[in-house]
Amino acid sequence: MSAIRIARFCRRPRARRGPRRAAFTVVVLLAWAQAPIAHAQGLGEALAGGRFSVDLRYRFEAVDQANALRNARASTLRGRGGYETGAWHGFSALLEAEAVVAVGNDRYNSTVNGKTGYSVVADPEDAEINQAWLRYGGLPGTRMTYGRQRLVLDNQRFLGAVGWRQNEQTFDALWAVNESLPHTRLTAGYVYNVNRVFGEKSAVGNFKSASPIVHASYRGFAAGELSGYGYLLDFPNTAASSTRTWGLRFKGATDARKDLKLLYAAEYASQHDWRDNPRRTRVKYRYLEGGVALKGVEVKLGHEALGSDGSNAFQTPLATLHAFNGWADLFLTTPAAGLRDTHLKLAATAAGVRLEANHHRFRADRGGARYGSEWDFQAVLPFRKHYAVGIKYASYDAQSFAVDTDKLWLWVEAKF
Repeated sequence: MSAIRIARFCRRPRARRGPRRAAFTVVVLLAWAQAPIAHAQGLGEALAGGRFSVDLRYRFEAVDQANALRNARASTLRGRGGYETGAWHGFSALLEAEAVVAVGNDRYNSTVNGKTGYSVVADPEDAEINQAWLRYGGLPGTRMTYGRQRLVLDNQRFLGAVGWRQNEQTFDALWAVNESLPHTRLTAGYVYNVNRVFGEKSAVGNFKSASPIVHASYRGFAAGELSGYGYLLDFPNTAASSTRTWGLRFKGATDARKDLKLLYAAEYASQHDWRDNPRRTRVKYRYLEGGVALKGVEVKLGHEALGSDGSNAFQTPLATLHAFNGWADLFLTTPAAGLRDTHLKLAATAAGVRLEANHHRFRADRGGARYGSEWDFQAVLPFRKHYAVGIKYASYDAQSFAVDTDKLWLWVEAKF
């Protein structure tokens, strides 16, 4: 696919196009200055010398809640296939399509199928272009990518692909990564649309965006990696979600003795209202975790606090939210009084099966009200390199927030 076709495909009508067009022009000019005149044979080899990818996942999800909604039973199949070209004078491209279909009766509220009497399972039937990008890697230690792409930073607390849902989250963006300095990765990007897990048929399936993002990480410390970041999220169509967040994160591990490692992580961030947000917001984020790893077994104790100013709470709308604050997904939006999550995590591998168990205790950050608690369990068996089967269970016990919720997942997947 040519650069012009990819650019046209990824362009979406919106009011503020200037920064995106200027950024794309910079990429083209830099590439033109660096690339010699091409030969047709070289281009043909790059197009034919790429690689295909296939990702299939069938999943059954059951949701039981202590409310008036009917219990949900979702049986869905996700297929994803793509092709990435080889490099040609520093250029490469990728095109990837994705489709989700319900297998059998769709006895669940997918958010777009109209079955509002059931509990929500946010896996709507849909078909879309998941990724379509043009990349230039001809500058030393640098790669620049324009178009629809999968973006992940740090532990995905602020920017992630939401890989747990059948329709993952991708971003229409200009993205640049530089690793020319020792132990250092510098990232800068401009996101102009967010393709959310709800799909193209949903009214909230896209976040129109005008959001610069900067991130730097340094891995030269013996004790771990230090990251600093800024997320300047501007959503013109949902201005109340526009925020400016700056923060620091440190994560690492230290050998205490043979077969024993000390694990630790700490993070702090400050979030303010941004651009046309009508709400005046000043809230903090704090995270602290410590643990040990011994002969393949990991135990971690942590505390995460998403602060509140009494009216608004710290939010991370572009995160892989399922990975945080319990797998029952009761805290995808932080409550107005904020959230404190004290958690204990256990992970191990036995007979080739990856096991994980988590316990959470949730409270309000402001006022300290007890929201509830949750147990999470998971077992995944990878086999023959390309395949895996898994079972997962979450049980939330409500006190003052939401309702008792139980969720069960069974799945099988294949990746090539």
